[in-house]
Amino acid sequence: MTVIAVVGPTAAGKSDLGIALAREFGGEVVNADSMQLYRGMDIGTAKLTEAEREGVPHHLLDIWDVTERAAVAEYQRLARAEVDALLAADRVPVLVGGSGLYVDAVLGGFDFPGTDPVLRAQLEARLEAEGSAALHADLAARDPRSAAAILPSNGRRIVRALEVVLLTGAPFQASLPEAGYHYPGTVRIGLGVEKAELDDRITRRVDIMWEKGLVDEVVGLIPRGLREGETASRALGYQQVLDFLDGHCAEREARDQTALKTRQFARRQEKWFRRAQDTVWLARDRADLISAAAKAVGAAA
Repeated sequence: MTVIAVVGPTAAGKSDLGIALAREFGGEVVNADSMQLYRGMDIGTAKLTEAEREGVPHHLLDIWDVTERAAVAEYQRLARAEVDALLAADRVPVLVGGSGLYVDAVLGGFDFPGTDPVLRAQLEARLEAEGSAALHADLAARDPRSAAAILPSNGRRIVRALEVVLLTGAPFQASLPEAGYHYPGTVRIGLGVEKAELDDRITRRVDIMWEKGLVDEVVGLIPRGLREGETASRALGYQQVLDFLDGHCAEREARDQTALKTRQFARRQEKWFRRAQDTVWLARDRADLISAAAKAVGAAA
């Protein structure tokens, strides 16, 4: 049976297409947005309400507290269990989300290297004491290809890369998932959006988040440990609102920075998803989008 993945940049309309394809093929949605895994992070992640899901069951939403560190290996285990259960029940899994590593972790033939708490603690202590640039230089000396693919400012990613290199003796980049398929018959549908239109959609989405009460949502999550959450506190919008609440910037600046960083993130998403050459890319605004996507799924199946 087919597994469908709906991918593309943020604000492209993946959620709506995922629901439409689930209804078309008798399927259910499996979330592949890393931030929608967190309970209470609704407005800032554009999480669909129950009504907006149109009766289509959604899996892997609201499963982690905001204090939990995101772990792609754990997500892989949970998501594959959901996909396997749906396939066993003759339901079509529709994987929907813009977290490229999470999508590939489910679909690709890939096993994540383990972790070592002692080594991780040592590397995180170095990150705190020396800064990300120093660790990036260390990574460049041990694994130049991986270092070239990771921003020197991305301390968390650098720490993980060094951990894998030191644990396995192999390059970190070699451990990244390929675009191949763990599930034969997988169909990837990519939603393409022109740059100017996507920028406008992102700006409007951020405006809507503020109108719906993103600041109040963040305030409500602080007593639940948002500040202490290593992953959740850095989510787009949430980090900027925390900066505003802490007096580091004006609210207007937090709003503008959220839009800017989301646009930058969207560029990285599209670059990631374009790696899979067999993805069927469809323009978001085409009149026959749903039927064209369904046709692509049917042809592959």
